[in-house]
Amino acid sequence: MPDMTKPAADPSAPHRLPVRTLIAASVGNAIEWYDWTIYATFSIYFATQIFPSGDPTLALINTLAAYAVSFFFRPLGGWLLGRFADLRGRRTAMLLTIVLMAGGSLAIAILPTFDAVGWLAPVLLLLARIAQGMSLGGEVSNASAYLGEIGPPDRRGRYSAFFYISTGTAVLIASVLGWALARTLTAEQLAAYGWRIPFVLGAVLGLVGLWLRRAMPETEQFEENKVKAQALKHPLLTTLRDHPKAVGQLIGFTLLSTLCYYTFFSALTPFATKSRGADAGEVFLALSIATALFIALQYPMGALSDRFGRKPQLLVWSAATAVLIVPLSTLIGPGLGNMLVVFCVGLTLYTAMTSIAPAIMSELFPTELRGLGIGAWYNLTVATFGGTAPLVVTALSAAGYATAFFWYVAVGAAIAFLVILTLPETKGTVLR
Repeated sequence: MPDMTKPAADPSAPHRLPVRTLIAASVGNAIEWYDWTIYATFSIYFATQIFPSGDPTLALINTLAAYAVSFFFRPLGGWLLGRFADLRGRRTAMLLTIVLMAGGSLAIAILPTFDAVGWLAPVLLLLARIAQGMSLGGEVSNASAYLGEIGPPDRRGRYSAFFYISTGTAVLIASVLGWALARTLTAEQLAAYGWRIPFVLGAVLGLVGLWLRRAMPETEQFEENKVKAQALKHPLLTTLRDHPKAVGQLIGFTLLSTLCYYTFFSALTPFATKSRGADAGEVFLALSIATALFIALQYPMGALSDRFGRKPQLLVWSAATAVLIVPLSTLIGPGLGNMLVVFCVGLTLYTAMTSIAPAIMSELFPTELRGLGIGAWYNLTVATFGGTAPLVVTALSAAGYATAFFWYVAVGAAIAFLVILTLPETKGTVLR
């Protein structure tokens, strides 16, 4: 059977995408982001079930704090599982991450309430989130490295697009499920048991992902460079000593990428409903429509980068976000039309980055450091800026300074623009 992860031997023959391999590589990331999205979007319903119900606002802040704390285990997961992938293989590491995530989702689905077990409930929630945080820290870096390594140089953008096609599909499932539950269950029913349904589904999806990944081939680049990886001493320090510019560039554009993700896919849903009085069903519907657009644009944008370059796309994304994010925030509130504009504009811009994220990150580090380099520094940035985004927007809203959050994102976009200017153009290049 031919290895479909290799580029065609005859350059004149039409290229066939290894669709099964690309889906298997991306499915873990999809399941993991599904779990993280449903936690953020359903937090307004289960907060008073897991924490004391006397003060709903404090319960929600505590729930989002658990969300944020688990993010700080992502760098640890990225470091340990990224190094594991550099030593033992991308495929083996990706099987481990999906098991951790599905187990955490199941644990949350069956959590006892605060009324039943007291403070043991939030402790168990935090432990489940820590396991998922470590899992996601390894999954993003290892799946990115895998997609980057199997992609032919002139098609790496197209291969990379599958990463967020799967992610967007998972988030779409989460938002459609949220819309359906909001329409069929009352707020009391959602708080009592409805919020558990998405987590049960997440555990089931984990089993599907495990089955899909069982036959994934290992990448040739890993096989050819694993001896180099084993010979490395102090690999994390090596990324700083030998590749400081790559580390700084990764942190710079990831800062904005993670703020965009959590602004549009997580933070805006509870913010629009709790702080701006938007109808929950309309918010979920608007997010679902915009997410479908987000998915549809991934492959065309990946192909565009293979033709015209990565750098122009990233510059347009960061500049437009810096200019438009604050005006968009004024539209957040009641009305399906307003929410559609906010989500569709924001997520359309974001596709310029997400469609090529695995390619951009993989092109920064050599193979023997790729899993660890992406895993440690990408996840540290995400933990610092993304994990705190829902907590920051909630706290600022409670203090009466909700608009300040969007200025915060605009500043992040300006910083990312300056960093992206320093990137070399990498379309068509062979990975180191």
